[in-house]
Amino acid sequence: MDRWTDWAGTTSRNEFFFNTLDNLKQITGHPPNIRIGANSEDHTNFRQDTEFAEAIFPPPTATVPYPEALNITVGDSYYATTRFLPQGTHVTWGVNLGQNNITAAVLQTASIIKGFSSHQIKDAGIVLDYLEIGNEPDLYKNNGLRAKTYNVSQWVDDWLLFAKDVAIAGHLSPTSHTKFLGASFAGSSHGPGFSPQDAFQEGLLTGPGELISIISQHRYSGSFCAGSGGLLSDLMTKSTIRGNLTVFVPDIEATFAQGRKYILGETNSYACHGAPGVSNTAGAALWTLDYALYATQLGISRVFFHVGIGFKYSLVSQSSPQFDHPLIRHQIQPITLTRSTLDGSPLPEPVPAHVQPPYYAAIIAGEALGKTGQAQVLEINIGHAQIAGYGFYENGVLERAVFINSKTYLPENTNRTSVHLDLEFTGGGHKSLRSMTVKRLNIGRATDVSGLTWGGQTYETQDGRVAGHLHLENRLVSDGLDIQETEVILVTFKQN
Repeated sequence: MDRWTDWAGTTSRNEFFFNTLDNLKQITGHPPNIRIGANSEDHTNFRQDTEFAEAIFPPPTATVPYPEALNITVGDSYYATTRFLPQGTHVTWGVNLGQNNITAAVLQTASIIKGFSSHQIKDAGIVLDYLEIGNEPDLYKNNGLRAKTYNVSQWVDDWLLFAKDVAIAGHLSPTSHTKFLGASFAGSSHGPGFSPQDAFQEGLLTGPGELISIISQHRYSGSFCAGSGGLLSDLMTKSTIRGNLTVFVPDIEATFAQGRKYILGETNSYACHGAPGVSNTAGAALWTLDYALYATQLGISRVFFHVGIGFKYSLVSQSSPQFDHPLIRHQIQPITLTRSTLDGSPLPEPVPAHVQPPYYAAIIAGEALGKTGQAQVLEINIGHAQIAGYGFYENGVLERAVFINSKTYLPENTNRTSVHLDLEFTGGGHKSLRSMTVKRLNIGRATDVSGLTWGGQTYETQDGRVAGHLHLENRLVSDGLDIQETEVILVTFKQN
């Protein structure tokens, strides 16, 4: 949130960032949903005469080369830059709960509503879906925003108090399109403590809380906050991905029981902006894709990937919004960088805006989902510890499938193995599937940070648009597939 205008633009749009979003819109027919908030939403205040935003940042460190702001002051023009998003974008904006100033939250909300009432935003069909009051309140007792004894009951009281006035300023009602996004916890006790279950028990969904239509939780697969990260092979492991998500099943079930949807409102590989040599690699693209697709199998309706200017795990290199494609929101660095994202050291030459490897996961997910908006994703039963598969059905018919080989192919490896997959179908509706086209994500090594191609094409261009000649393989379904280590395949079935 502190560098939102670096992403969007101020007086004109950031063309590179716009293009990376528009790529996905062209593929799926819909732009990614965007959440603008996270840690910096609890450090943001409003002043009418501020032009765009004024931010105070701590000094960079080797662990966090691009830190988040300590304080941000914004004006009306800041929220008005939402108009630079692609036509039809759905947005979530966060407002400040952490500093315990209701006036600040109300002024922010009024300015957000003023922006979304402008003809530029309305004419573009850009929609405010949710307001989020506060970010990761379960950490307030650790970061100085509340007392060390702060508990979920106190948070519910705080949230309801703020929500009453924010709802008025935001014109929220049972019949309004805009609703509240609730919880946004950094973790979960899955019972007593900070969890959806205990928040519901404490009355979160009463009064203005009745306007909460989605429960959001945050999840990272590890942490780089102390300067030590995990292994890329561990991040990519199929069983690890599943274990990091299934832990939330009790929370998901409790949320469904209350008639609400459940999302991961913020997630990525390693907390504190990612781990070097892990979060910024080609292997992370495979993790991103499998993670987002598996989330759908648990009833998680959306996954917002946290990104930021100079963050190692950003899909595009640029600030701090989050993106969620119907499944996934992506990784980009949208402005020129002068410090290393790995250790904060000065770069010999500025690095222009560019996409990072996980962006390809968003592209692949978009192509697999298609343009109807009605695709149903079902995991394919593959009896292999390192290969995941997902089928994409439309009107009950299998149209496409994605296969992911998550075994890490590293620079020290000399032999790149492949696994042959025979495609066998059970039940009706599959007998006519005799031929298929195959599209591959080509990766040199799992540790590569560039040089990926998707069907022979690249998005690693000056303007973020696709370039190169498309390469597809035409095969018989009966021949099956060979998928090598650290590879993704998209199969499109031809209905004969």
